[in-house]
Amino acid sequence: MTTSQLVEQIQLKKSFLCIGLDTDLEKIPRHLLDDEDPIFAFNKAIIDTTHHLCVAYKPNIAFYEAYGIVGWKALEKTITYLNENHPEIFTIADAKRGDIGNTSTRYAKAFFENLQFDSITVAPYMGKDSVEPFLAFPEKHTILLALTSNEGAYDFQTKLIDGQELYKKVLETSKTYKNSENLMYVVGATKAEYLRDVRKIIPDNFLLVPGVGAQGGSLQEVCKYGINKNIGLLINSSRGIIYASKEKDFAKVAASKAAGLQNHMALELKKMK
Repeated sequence: MTTSQLVEQIQLKKSFLCIGLDTDLEKIPRHLLDDEDPIFAFNKAIIDTTHHLCVAYKPNIAFYEAYGIVGWKALEKTITYLNENHPEIFTIADAKRGDIGNTSTRYAKAFFENLQFDSITVAPYMGKDSVEPFLAFPEKHTILLALTSNEGAYDFQTKLIDGQELYKKVLETSKTYKNSENLMYVVGATKAEYLRDVRKIIPDNFLLVPGVGAQGGSLQEVCKYGINKNIGLLINSSRGIIYASKEKDFAKVAASKAAGLQNHMALELKKMK
C-alpha cells in the first residue's frame, strides 16, 4: 500500500486508528480455547467487527512466536485473511527487527514477501546497514523506533550526544538513508509534548503512535502536535480495544471501543477543514 492510498483510506473512514492484535491465550475469552485455532478465531472476530472503523492492524509478532509453530500458523492465517478480505487495510508487523546486511534482508523477505505485510517496525540503533535492506523493498514501509513510550526510553533515547538528544540524531540521520521516503516512525503517545520537535525534523512522514488508552496517552494532545497536512498519524490501541470484554460479546464490545476512538478522530479531522 502506498502512502497516498493510506491517506485515502483515512479520509474515507474518517479514522486513523490502528488496532494492535496482541493476542494472548491467557487473556482471550475462555470459550475460544475450544476452537482448533483460538488465536485466529479471536483475531478474525475482532477484524470482522472493527475493520470499518480502522485503517491498520498491527500484530505484535512476539505474541505469536511465543506459541511456536502454532502461533506462527495463526499469524499466517491472520495476515492472509486480512489481505484477501480487506486489502484496503494497512498491515504492520510489529517485529522490532534490527540486524545488519543479509540478516535484515532475510527478515524483510519473511515479512514483506512471505507474509505480505505492508510494513515492519525496525530498531535503528545498528545504523544504516541495518535499515536500508528493509527500505529496498518498493511500496513497503519501514517504521523506525524513534521515541518510545516505555519507562526505559529515557535510558538512552533522550540522552544528549554532542548537545543533541539521541532520538533527534536518529531522526535526522535516517533522512539520509536510501529510499527514506518510505520511512515511518514510532513516537509514543505518552511523549506527546515531544511531537513538536519531532515534526520540525520529519514534517511529512507518518508516525505510528502507541500508548493512547491503556497507557494513558491523550489523542487530543497527539493530534495537536503531531498531525500534518496528510494527517500523518496512525494511533494504535491494543488492550483497550481487544480485551475490553472477556465474554462471548467480546468482539461487539471491541467494536464499541473502536467506534469511540474513531468518533474522536473524525472530530480531529474535521478541525483540519
